[in-house]
Amino acid sequence: MFELDIRSRKPIYEQLMDKIKELIVYGVLKPDEQLPSVRALSAQLTVNPNTIQKAYRELERDGYIYSQPGKGSFVSPAEQQPQDIQREAMREQLLKLFAEAIYLGFTQSDMEKLYRQAMEGKGGVQDD
Repeated sequence: MFELDIRSRKPIYEQLMDKIKELIVYGVLKPDEQLPSVRALSAQLTVNPNTIQKAYRELERDGYIYSQPGKGSFVSPAEQQPQDIQREAMREQLLKLFAEAIYLGFTQSDMEKLYRQAMEGKGGVQDD
């Protein structure tokens, strides 16, 4: 389910966070679904448990997941997931990405196609 690029300059915990967010956004991980335990995911990915714990802690801080002591971490219900602050941050990121895409030669039509793909749930998430 999770693939990380150890050669990437992006920290592993951020890669893991991005992947989990992506799986939540595209509905692969459902509200109240339990995430793998820190120990299990650490063994599966051969990553230090502290790295997994850091990713989970940040996701919880951002409202994507919640934890129950002794039971584990779970996907937050949709109504509790991040809204205003994250929407504004996403807006700023999108503006930067659009500017870069325009610079690289993407047309409005190209970007509209990408938007439609995202709306159809084909944003590149593969269900392993």
